[in-house]
Amino acid sequence: MTRADNGVMDTRTKIVDCSGVRSEQDFWAAYVHDVKPESPDFGRNFDAFRDALWGGPGWPDADELRFIHTSSLATFRDGQFIDMLREMAQGTDSVRLVFE
Repeated sequence: MTRADNGVMDTRTKIVDCSGVRSEQDFWAAYVHDVKPESPDFGRNFDAFRDALWGGPGWPDADELRFIHTSSLATFRDGQFIDMLREMAQGTDSVRLVFE
């Protein structure tokens, strides 16, 4: 977190818009498009995402990573896709993950 001039704490937030996501490939493309990670080596899968949350390639460089319009993600892998993302959110202290 950073402190704004008025003394209030700010959170550096990046937003990933999942409104057009219809597949897992679309999800990873939206992540890369909206987060704009510095490294081109992000693997676009759960292992790569877990690594990114701990500072590896694909690091979001944010305090909070907010995924919006996520209702379509519930259909991927019979709901296991979003569950895996939420599980990762609970297992990291480096960045807060929010799903809306």
